[in-house]
Parts: sequence; C-alpha cells; structure tokens
Amino acid sequence: MSTVPLTKRGAELLKEELQRLKSKDRPEVINAIAEARAQGDLSENAEYESAKERQAFIEGRIADLEGKLGSAQIVDPAELNAEGRVVFASTVDLENLDSGEKVTYQIVGMDEADIKESKVSVTSPIARALIGKSAGDVVAVEAPSGVKEYEILEVRYV
Repeated sequence: MSTVPLTKRGAELLKEELQRLKSKDRPEVINAIAEARAQGDLSENAEYESAKERQAFIEGRIADLEGKLGSAQIVDPAELNAEGRVVFASTVDLENLDSGEKVTYQIVGMDEADIKESKVSVTSPIARALIGKSAGDVVAVEAPSGVKEYEILEVRYV
C-alpha cells in the first residue's frame, strides 16, 4: 500500500471526522434502522432503505478514513528544511506574470485541498509545476484557460 501524504492539520481533521462518524453518526443510523424495523413490513419502508443507505455510506467512509490514516505520511510544515525549495506542505507566494495578481497557496494532500482556503492538492497542475522550484524561479502552469506563468516570490514552511 502506498503512503498518503497529509499535513499535520489535515491528519487532525481526518481524525476528528473519524471520531464523529464512530461516536455520533454510526449510533444515530443504528437507532434509525431499529426504529424503521419496528414499523413492520420492510419491503416498502422508505425510512428503512434510507437508513441502510446512510449506514453503508458511513461504514464506507470510516473504512476509507482508517485506511488513509493507517498509511498516512504526516508532514509538519514547521519541521521542514527544504532549503527554500517548494515541497509538500510548503506555502508559496506567487505572482501571475500576465496580470500581476499575487496569490498564496499551500500544497496539501488530496483530502485537504480547498481553493477557498488557498490549499491546492499536491496532484494539481500548479503544485506539480511548483514542486522542486525556489524563490525567483518562473513556472509555466497548464490551466484550462491556457498556459499561465508565475514567478515564485517566496517559499515558506509554516
């Protein structure tokens, strides 16, 4: 099994979700199934079917999270010493060379990616273009709207 890269914060969020699923959501759905069974005929019981589907989703998500956390390689950005290079978990300040717009992204695992929080997946085109580069380098990123060039202004490990 391959390792799943996660930031320290990302691993904490997955652990919190796993705990909630096991301690809150799973017991709730078990109660819902028991209540639906108490209503009698299960062949046309929509509440029962809905609860069973919810249970399958919860159990699948629990298994998924346990697998990811079991094979996780947790990276604390504060402990990185990549000599100024862009690596997983680093935060990168960029300038779009066409528009002059400045953006900041942190490179994170797939489960942590959230563009609204400026977190991009390590598998995204921009992250793949940035990995291994340093401040002052210019990278070309293949975007849906065409190739965009960015200059790396600063690389931080926070």
